[in-house]
Amino acid sequence: MQRRTFLGLAALLGVGSTAGAFAGWTLFDNAGQPLLLSARDDADGRHYAVGYRLDGKRAFATAVNERCHDVVPHPSLPLALFVGRRPSTESYLIDTRDGRLLQTLHSPQGRHFNGHAVFHGSGEWLYTTENDTTEPGRGVLGTYALKDQRLERTGEYSTHGVGPHQLLWMPDGETLVVANGGIRTEAESRVEMNLDAMQASLVLMKRDGSLLSQERLADQQNSIRHLAVARDGTVVSGQQYMGDMHDAVPLLAIKRPGQPYQPFPLGEAQRVAMNQYTASVAIHDELRLLAMTAPRGNRFFVWDLDSTEVRLDVPLADCAGVGAVRDGFVVTSGQGRCRLYDCRSERITTSALQLPAGLWDNHLRLA
Repeated sequence: MQRRTFLGLAALLGVGSTAGAFAGWTLFDNAGQPLLLSARDDADGRHYAVGYRLDGKRAFATAVNERCHDVVPHPSLPLALFVGRRPSTESYLIDTRDGRLLQTLHSPQGRHFNGHAVFHGSGEWLYTTENDTTEPGRGVLGTYALKDQRLERTGEYSTHGVGPHQLLWMPDGETLVVANGGIRTEAESRVEMNLDAMQASLVLMKRDGSLLSQERLADQQNSIRHLAVARDGTVVSGQQYMGDMHDAVPLLAIKRPGQPYQPFPLGEAQRVAMNQYTASVAIHDELRLLAMTAPRGNRFFVWDLDSTEVRLDVPLADCAGVGAVRDGFVVTSGQGRCRLYDCRSERITTSALQLPAGLWDNHLRLA
């Protein structure tokens, strides 16, 4: 039985070293194995923040109170925030060297986390997407300062939309792109209140809260959820359609530099296979490829980002998070094995990774 009925990005992040207690730190081991960060459950439904090497070696598995969604590595310190799944009131700051829980971050009264966050490139600030439960669905960008390995809330801005989900940095490192899903929900609830009046939007905004642009898709019930941003500023979004299962609605959209936000061209068979639901999207900058998971359709896709040609369309049971690595993409699964897709040649090949099978959440980060 499908384990996921919940809403579900991934991207390649670089890491560096810094002075002080973490001098010389790196997430790569001596064999050059990157660290995969994700949320995972066990067979009894307990929740964990986990880190694994791609060869299967476990770095840590830290028990947490609430189920997490996305993971946000710090740009220069061995820290990562595991963000609570909507409508969580907790997120978890973890030391990625040993899995120590450094802080349980609580959302303020009248707010809950929506599953995603980003660290600023300076490492001094964190921004989260949140729901204003006093005005259900009003999007909030929570701002937090990192001081002495603790996050302190300093304020908030509007996301200029309803039900914000994922946010990412544009290449300038100062502009945020925000996926406002358009769905109103009340506190401690995932019940949609406004499916007949949704207001999904793709927003570009400065981190001081000022709005730069707001664009919408043609289909009003097409909820914008997850994002990937290429080095050249191309933005891709994955949607989840909240209307009739038989409606022919594009579930992938793209905004190229200097162009309007518009549907990414999909074949009809691909659209149908997605089952009106997408989870994670990732862009491989060096190979100029776009990958996406569709867990309800048990399907994994790869496209050429420039020509939009389909490079891969394969069945993959309950595929979850996807992230770019040197050779291609890593994909986790809620039911089966995690896999590596080698995309360096015209023919994409796949191999199973020696990671625990199943029970992975919809996002991963590779650092």
